[in-house]
Amino acid sequence: MMSLLEWLVHGTIPVPGGALGAREVIGNLFGLASAILGMKRFVWAWPVGLVGNLLLFTVFATGEFSGAVEEPLWGQAGRQVFFAAVSVYGWWRWSQARNAGGASDGGAIAPRWATWAERGQLLVLGVVGYAAAYVLLTRVLGSWGPLTEAWILAGSMLATYGMARGWVEFWLVWVLVDVVGVTSLIRAEYYPTAGMYLFYAVFVVIGFFVWWRDSRTVVEAVEEEKEVVAA
Repeated sequence: MMSLLEWLVHGTIPVPGGALGAREVIGNLFGLASAILGMKRFVWAWPVGLVGNLLLFTVFATGEFSGAVEEPLWGQAGRQVFFAAVSVYGWWRWSQARNAGGASDGGAIAPRWATWAERGQLLVLGVVGYAAAYVLLTRVLGSWGPLTEAWILAGSMLATYGMARGWVEFWLVWVLVDVVGVTSLIRAEYYPTAGMYLFYAVFVVIGFFVWWRDSRTVVEAVEEEKEVVAA
């Protein structure tokens, strides 16, 4: 009888059209939980996401994707490493904001739209990040579909950084990452996982509208306190 640890490492879950590796499913469930917690602006979004990053890295780096041993998807694996690094920053930033009083509705931060200067920063980081990821994937690591994998890597870093800063736009970046990611997975014939990513994308769209709404009503608790004192 397979132990829980053995099932996590080698087990698969049958689904229509194929099978999904246990680590792949559980890793994405942690990612989904992180997205839901992030939508609510809870600090726990970051450590929960880190667990998912670790599990998914082992899936993509070994090529044990959707129950099949294939060529490693280094773009997908690499983004888990960068997720982890940026998530540590996000965890620290949200913790600092919460300790300073947080948002007026109890969230760790108050969401807001980025300024035009900050959007320009995102654009520059996106271009530079894509170029660097493409060179890394083609000349150093080698990866299936480097054109799309490079954007998945660069876009994922941008989205995670935007979330750490509390910018509403980060959800839109995630939408673009998911569009490319699902297309890439379909081309690679990983249909079950593509379906799972589409399901995840639904929560990304919901998260965008939640943060959009909150950006109009939620403020930093410190600012609200100043307004009350001034009145």
